[in-house]
Amino acid sequence: MAHIDSVTLEVADPSTARSFYDAAFGLGEDRLRLTAGETPTSGFRGFHISLVSSQPGDVHALFDAAVAAGATVLKPMAKSLWGHGGVVQAPDGTIWKVATSAKKDTSPAERRFDQIVLLIGAEDVSASKKFYAGHGLAVGKSFGSYVDFSMGSSPIGFGLYKRAALAKDAGVPAEGTGSHRLTVGGDVGGDVGAFTDPDGFAWAG
Repeated sequence: MAHIDSVTLEVADPSTARSFYDAAFGLGEDRLRLTAGETPTSGFRGFHISLVSSQPGDVHALFDAAVAAGATVLKPMAKSLWGHGGVVQAPDGTIWKVATSAKKDTSPAERRFDQIVLLIGAEDVSASKKFYAGHGLAVGKSFGSYVDFSMGSSPIGFGLYKRAALAKDAGVPAEGTGSHRLTVGGDVGGDVGAFTDPDGFAWAG
């Protein structure tokens, strides 16, 4: 079964970025890796990473810590029919969503999360879904413009969303060009090795 071990972000200053992620989310190098680079990019990079928590208090703690560490608020924390959530942009440009489907806290709030999910924006969701299925990923849920892959025991979840819809969810315009500045580190089984998907997202294999 497909497995994502980590994601690698290309940032201008890895040391500064690491300090931010330690202070904001407590993300270690085992799941979030950083590499130095300034490959040209502008606007929406076509993805966001979600931190999913088990209760609202934890989501608020993560959001507040990110803002205090220097993140820009794209969508303020808000309560909705599905739960609680907010979106921030890290100083390196990466968009992060913190969310929970829970309505109430059941324990003291802490800066913690239960799951990391990488969601990438596809111009043609159907074509990208077929591409990934052909590379060994099993579809868990699929609702037209949204696909959630079954990742088993993978520490990082993975899904597809229509690019324009993902940008709207993130609170940014959909336009963007250049590098995604993201590499997915994982194994989709067999001897596939490294590959690049139809939208230019690279898997290191």
